[in-house]
Amino acid sequence: ILFGFTPDSLSCNSCKVGFRGNCLFYSKETCGSDKAKCYTGDLGFNNITNMVSFHSRGCFYVDPCNVTETGSLLTAGYTMTRVCCDGDNCNGATSVQLTLTAALGAAATAVGSR
Repeated sequence: ILFGFTPDSLSCNSCKVGFRGNCLFYSKETCGSDKAKCYTGDLGFNNITNMVSFHSRGCFYVDPCNVTETGSLLTAGYTMTRVCCDGDNCNGATSVQLTLTAALGAAATAVGSR
């Protein structure tokens, strides 16, 4: 018996913080029993240039998957899209891993260009 290993555990690519589709801190994640899907999520702000968008990946609940939600945060409208999939690491690895300095510089440039 291997301790800490459950044959039915789902493994997903994880990105807690990303910018414009690029991951800042990339890792693998073993999902708990309450999370049965892998997901890729994108959050964009409607009244700020398209250059400002945030990205995440990881384990997720069965619902709400494959949805686009809209709302507002303070005065900024946003759109959040979450796409889920079944199977180990089905949410793909990010191709580029940015440094925090590069991401902050890109964010400052995007906000400053408004």
